[in-house]
Amino acid sequence: MASGDKRREEREPHMSYDINLSYPESGRAQVETFAEGGTYVLGGSTDASLNVTYNYGSFYYEYLDKELGIRWLYGKQAKDTVERLQHAVEALGTERSDDYWEKTPGNAGYALSILLSWARLHPDASWSGD
Repeated sequence: MASGDKRREEREPHMSYDINLSYPESGRAQVETFAEGGTYVLGGSTDASLNVTYNYGSFYYEYLDKELGIRWLYGKQAKDTVERLQHAVEALGTERSDDYWEKTPGNAGYALSILLSWARLHPDASWSGD
């Protein structure tokens, strides 16, 4: 195992990321009903909260941030993340595998495309997660 992989493994004790988009004064941003992610509400949810499997993590370290991966989003306003999310989605694509858990560029890009759509819809909200 390369030393960079070992450091990532030490930072990644969870099986997934819970990524949220919220406003400080009113709570979770509201989006169109969706039923996506590793875990989701039966019948869908309108809360901007997406559970993303850690299986896609290496793509996020490569295309979002070398040190933080998808956690690069945390604490940022959505409008400040649109450009980088857009580039990552374009690079990864959004063609999904039949298996959500499979580590593919398209699966990883599809999850980011959901976050990108929320960022465009709620530019003044902020990301949080884990």
